[in-house]
Amino acid sequence: MGGWAIAVHGGAGVDPNLPTERQEEAKRLLTHCLNLGISALRSNLSAIDVVELVVRELETDPLFNSGRGSALTEKGTVEMEASIMDGPKRRCGAVSGITTVKNPISLARLVMEKSPHSYLAFAGAEEFARNQGVELVDNDYFITEDNVGMLKLAKEANSILFDYRIPIVGLETCSAGAAATESPLQMNGLPISVYTPETVGCVVVDKEGRCAAATSTGGLMNKMTGRIGDSPLIGAGTYACDLCGVSCTGEGEAIIRGTLAREVGAVMEYKGLGLQEAVDYVVKERLDEGKAGLIAVSNNGEVACGFNTNGMFRGIASEDGFMEVAIWE
Repeated sequence: MGGWAIAVHGGAGVDPNLPTERQEEAKRLLTHCLNLGISALRSNLSAIDVVELVVRELETDPLFNSGRGSALTEKGTVEMEASIMDGPKRRCGAVSGITTVKNPISLARLVMEKSPHSYLAFAGAEEFARNQGVELVDNDYFITEDNVGMLKLAKEANSILFDYRIPIVGLETCSAGAAATESPLQMNGLPISVYTPETVGCVVVDKEGRCAAATSTGGLMNKMTGRIGDSPLIGAGTYACDLCGVSCTGEGEAIIRGTLAREVGAVMEYKGLGLQEAVDYVVKERLDEGKAGLIAVSNNGEVACGFNTNGMFRGIASEDGFMEVAIWE
């Protein structure tokens, strides 16, 4: 085994004019979450425990689009979704349409461990949450003043709102330089001017070589009620197996079409690619002109990320002492 490793993300695609204070605020939160995960790994928590712990922290902070601070639907409400997957036996749990559960990622884990199913949504998921005794809050808890303002802008523009993010052409990796040129954005072949891919996620391999992944989001600003993105879909936004753990962020419809997270494990298994090679291949060859990014770990302690936007909020660390928190490159 190559030791433990961890990666965390807070969204792919970043406005190059994003204020410095906003960038630093994001870096502080990512650093905090990395340190939380590192401490847990050093205390011998399992990979599945660590990804839940870290994503809960991201859901609690309103900075990114998950839990408190989630994007608003066209009706001004919050509908959240999340999934979690444990690599060794490929156990998984997912939830969608969550409106009162304070930490959707923990409800996803309960679906995995306390139900006979892998995925619960809307009223059924909320009923399951009540039966499990998880912490519930009013929907207003998740709504921030900033997001109310952004929804207003989206409605005025008659658009799905793209907050802080400008997708552009060009493949980036953790070691690559910054990007190229702006490109018009489409979703399912239809042009949209703006959207919000501030999904959060975490991937971990522990010192036993066990991989896990977790992803959580509020979805798109001004989305249709009932819309489900890639984040709760196993194999699309989240995947973990014996080889790796993967969490994706960005244009959900493109991630779904490419089954992006599963593809990383597949090309490792069937093409014999290393982790970073697999990530680069999938981002370049499987996104069908979509804009997204992902983080990944392998069972031998590797950690990698890739994106075809001009930036991705991310942090990575490994047992050998390497640690990096970055946005642009």
